[in-house]
This record gives sequence, C-alpha cells and structure tokens, in this order.
Amino acid sequence: APTPESLEAIDRPLFRDAWDRLRRSLRCLKDKGQRTVARLTVVKGWNSDEVEGYAKLIALGHCSLVEMKGVTFCGKSDASNLNMSNTPWHHEVVDLATQLRDELNRMHEAGGDDAPPRYEFACEHKHSVSVLLARVDQFAYEDPETGERKWKAWIDYGKFQELAAKNAADPTFTFGVEDYTAEAPSWVLFGANEEGFDPTDTRHRKKKKHPKYTQFDKDGVPTHDDAGNAIPEEERKKLRAMMDQKIKEVGAGSTVTALTSGEKLISDPSLMFRGKTVVK
Repeated sequence: APTPESLEAIDRPLFRDAWDRLRRSLRCLKDKGQRTVARLTVVKGWNSDEVEGYAKLIALGHCSLVEMKGVTFCGKSDASNLNMSNTPWHHEVVDLATQLRDELNRMHEAGGDDAPPRYEFACEHKHSVSVLLARVDQFAYEDPETGERKWKAWIDYGKFQELAAKNAADPTFTFGVEDYTAEAPSWVLFGANEEGFDPTDTRHRKKKKHPKYTQFDKDGVPTHDDAGNAIPEEERKKLRAMMDQKIKEVGAGSTVTALTSGEKLISDPSLMFRGKTVVK
C-alpha cells in the first residue's frame, strides 16, 4: 500500500508503526547488493490510483525489479471485502505499470537523494495478469548488431551458486546483481506474441471456451473476432451503440460503489465486452 491510510485499510497490519517499518525495510534494500523485487498487487477500487505513492516507496529501495500483478479473487470470505470486480484485466495492469514507470523515470530525471534508477518494461505474463519493470542499468544492454535493447532478466543459477560458494569460503569476496544474470527468452519479453506463455507448454481452456473478441480499440469496443478477423463496420457500430447505452446508465470510466458490507463494486463500460466467450 502506498500511503499510511491505504496500508491500514488493505494490509491490516499488526503493528501500529507498520508504515515506518515498511519505509525502513525498503531503505535497507538499497544496500542489499543482490537483486531485490518490489511486488505490487493491484486491487481495483482500493489501490489502483496511487501511482505517485508507489513510486516514492520504490525509490527508497532502488529495487532491481518491480512486479505489478492483478489481485486474484479466490471467493467470498469473512476475512475479505473483495469481489470479482476488484480484479483488473491485463491491459489495466499494463496501463498502471506505464504510469508507474513514467513517474519513476520523471523522479530519476529530477534527481535528488532518493532519485530512483531508470526502469523499463522487461517481461509480462498475461495469463497471470502480471508485468515486470526492470532497472535498465542492471539488466538491459544494446545488441551491437541491431541496436535493439535486450534483457538479461533471468538468473544463471549455476553461476550464482558458484559465486555464493566463493563468498562462503572467502567473505571478503563480493558479487552483485549483474554477475549472475541470464538472457531472457524472447517469449517472456514485454510485447512478445506469446504474451509470456511458454511455447513448449500446452494451453488448456476451460470447457473449450475462447475469447469472443481478440482485439479492442482504445475505448474497449471490439475490433477483431475470436478468429482474429476484423469485425465488419456495421457490427462495430452496433457494439459501439451498446457501449454508449451502458455509459448513459453507469457513466464513463470506472465507477466505485461502496457497500455497507465494506465491499467496493466497480462498474466500467470499457470492460463490458472483455469477458465474452465462445465455445469451440
């Protein structure tokens, strides 16, 4: 959580000084010397609009990696006020991560004692609704032939064990993040056609259900059908009219309705076509 108030509401900490403990812990990461990760779980309606606060926390630790993942709804529980509408779609997590990256890099350019390093998108896993920002100075390099940015975001475990053993034998020997990085395969990189799904695995869809629409415009109106073919203009007009009617009913953008039970229901017309499926 990026503020003392949201930390109290979302995490329900055991300690009264939890916010100060969190900040102190993050500052310790800066001197860790090994790869560190800040993992942010996005909960729509609860913590999905506090990018600046997250950026300030990440800047304290100069974390090697920032993983942003959508919350997984596991069913109703007396210990939780969450519902299915609090689970974001992958494109929403990407949008939020883009805002976070931009804010971190703005702070980097501004400089100062807590100025963070530069971050960029390295990997994604759409099936997990997850993206990974990585420090450019630790994991990125430029291909000398193509000039394309490459990422060494994976771990060379054999090399790490070798370096760790050497450190155990001689504590004066030290090593850092860059000493055991490994090339990330193309299918995990952000923007890859595989979207993070390992091509050697077999994908199984529940009850043979497939997305009814595969591409959308900036407003969320479908542009391509389940086979990846462009939807005819007349059909798109009908879909647009359906969305316009929904906007008249609930308003544009995300609408948060707080219930007396403590739940927060999210309504967003731009998502009305995202969950449609067809059976093949």
